[in-house]
This record gives sequence, structure tokens and C-alpha cells, in this order.
Amino acid sequence: MVARPPLKLLMLHGYTQSGPLFHAKSRALVKHITKAFPLHEISAIYPTGPLRLNPADIPGYTPMEDSSTGSDEKEDIEAYGWYRRSNTAEPPLYVGLEDGLDAIAKVLNEEGPFDGVIGFSQGAAMAAMVASLLEGEKRREAFARFAPASSSSAGVEGFVYPASFAKIDHPAMKFALCYSGFRSPGDRYRAFYESPAIQTPILHVLGSLDAVVDETRSRSLVEACVGDPESEGKVVWHPGGHFLPSQRPYLDAAVRFIRECLEGGQQGGKGKEEEDVNDMDLPF
Repeated sequence: MVARPPLKLLMLHGYTQSGPLFHAKSRALVKHITKAFPLHEISAIYPTGPLRLNPADIPGYTPMEDSSTGSDEKEDIEAYGWYRRSNTAEPPLYVGLEDGLDAIAKVLNEEGPFDGVIGFSQGAAMAAMVASLLEGEKRREAFARFAPASSSSAGVEGFVYPASFAKIDHPAMKFALCYSGFRSPGDRYRAFYESPAIQTPILHVLGSLDAVVDETRSRSLVEACVGDPESEGKVVWHPGGHFLPSQRPYLDAAVRFIRECLEGGQQGGKGKEEEDVNDMDLPF
């Protein structure tokens, strides 16, 4: 029996999530992909970000009061991030971004090669950055170009190409799916997105009622991609908020995009009808 070719997905969770939680939240999506590609061996790897969050790091979190002492005890919460945004730095600074990228580089090295990366929210921002970093020599040249403070209008030193990515031998991603994604702001991170623009095909799935990631931030990421993603059908809007949509049209859009990236747009035969998927339209 001939072994099925692998289709390996790197799944990057959002801020305050974890690998196991994102696994649950993206179950409908991965199930849909698995059914759509019966000739492939689908595997999805869910690393957890290295930054363990405290209750104070979580927007809107209210700690429970210990009834016996009347004090707010420090709680253990299973919430993680890939980096923490500084509230005081101007332009914005992503504290711990190097650690987040190093953790992903380790997964790429040990579990790869991956065909594509799928991320939600902060994980979608990371997915775009990871795809960019794997694009080869021209991307490294961009980091060298933007690294000096003199290259920035604000005199800010650019982010340095991560040593962990320089050490691994991983091909460029064939595709990326960014759900509620955004561009890292300011001059500090320009090398991820400029000279050249991101070359990896990216499908942007955005919620028209997303109150967590502002539309202008998502559009900044769209505009950082080569070509005209909107006219090319690489921007999909769903009528909801900050979550992974599990309705059939949005799952189909993801499958269609992946198929185009893998097969150069050749659509092939229509697969079996999908089973009903679980309704997971919950905000993260």
C-alpha cells in the first residue's frame, strides 16, 4: 500500500490560550481539512507559547476572592502568549517576541517540515511573521536593511533576524491562514513586511464585529502581502466577532485556498458531503 503524502499544519493559538485550548477551538476546521484531502495524511501540531500569563495580564479578568481569608490569592491559570505588548514603549514593543519565535523555531526543527501555518489573533500575527522569516535570502536582507536605527523615521532600531531561524533548515511555507490577524506596528518590525512584501500566500479571515482586533490593524497585514489579496479572494469576512468561524462557507473557503496553494488552483473532483460540524462560535 502506497503511503499517503503528509499535509502538516502548524497551529498557533491566540493570547490567553494554549495549544490544547486552540486544538478544541479549531476542531471543526481541521476536521473539514482532513475530509477534504483524503489522499493526504493530515497532522496538526499545537505548540503552546512560552509566556505563561498572570491574571493581571488578561484583559477583563477578575480574580476570585478567597472566602476564608478575604484576600485575592494568586491563581494558577492555563493561559499563555507568544509575547506581551508593552503599554509604555513608543513605538510599540513586543516583549518576549524573541522567545516566542525561538519556541516556534524549535517546533519547526523537531516536528517539521510543515506545509502551512494557521493562527488565531496573536497566533495569526505570529503565523505571518513565521511565514515571512522562512522566505529566504531576500527576507534576511530586509532585516539587515531595517536593523540600523538610521533606517527608521523614528530612530528606532529594527528587530534583528532571529538566530534560531538562521540555524534551522526549513522550506518556505506553502500557505498561511490568519484568523483575526494583524501586523506588528511601528518601524521596529518593518522587515517582516517590507522590501519585499510577504510572498507566502495568506488567507485572511476577519470578523466584521471583531471588537478585539481593530479592522485597520488587520488591513495593515493584508496590505503587507504581495499582490492585491482583496481582489484575489484572499480576504474573507464573516459576520461575527473575535473567533474562528465554524460555519460551512468559511470552512470551505479555507479548504479551497489550501487546495489552490497545493495544486496550483486545480480544483479536482468534489469530495463527499461533510458531516455537520460542532458549533464553536464562541469568543476566545
